[in-house]
Amino acid sequence: MIIIYHNNRCGKSRNALHILEEKNIPFKVVEYLKEVPSVAEITEIVKKLGIAPYELIRTKEQVYLEQYKGKQLSDKEWIAAMHQHPILIERPIVINGNKAVVARPPERVLDIL
Repeated sequence: MIIIYHNNRCGKSRNALHILEEKNIPFKVVEYLKEVPSVAEITEIVKKLGIAPYELIRTKEQVYLEQYKGKQLSDKEWIAAMHQHPILIERPIVINGNKAVVARPPERVLDIL
């Protein structure tokens, strides 16, 4: 089952969702600002993306600028920050089995279908 971590207020996230709908493939939408992923889920997402946790951080968000900018945190601390402030999580994330992409641009979703 394909999973999209989605924020409806984000145009790129809406576009990635639209691509999935057009492909007529079953998928699950996780509105991660309402259904906040656990630390374990974020850890697994980062692993599937094959990136360091910091690479999943949205560095232009106000909470980042006020609380985290310039700080050197461990991977576990960045994951905890994303759990505590899910707005920090880059979007949209699309997962298909053991593969995942940050769909920026949205067409990147096609890479894992």
